[in-house]
Amino acid sequence: KPCPLCDEAKEVLEPYKGRFILQEVDVTLSENSVWYDKYKYDIPVFHLNGNFLMKHRVDIQKLEDQLMKLELKND
Repeated sequence: KPCPLCDEAKEVLEPYKGRFILQEVDVTLSENSVWYDKYKYDIPVFHLNGNFLMKHRVDIQKLEDQLMKLELKND
């Protein structure tokens, strides 16, 4: 903290919040050291259903594509 890139990403994701649950992970906490070691130069990083999705900035098209696949799969 602070994380301006994370704040920007959360703003971009706001219209999609009804389609997924956003779980934030503070990589600076000692219990999250694995994430820190892996992504310290790449925040923010996004996973969807446990799989890496994107990093640095929100790619709306990639997010839409993956959400549609999940939603169609669950119908």
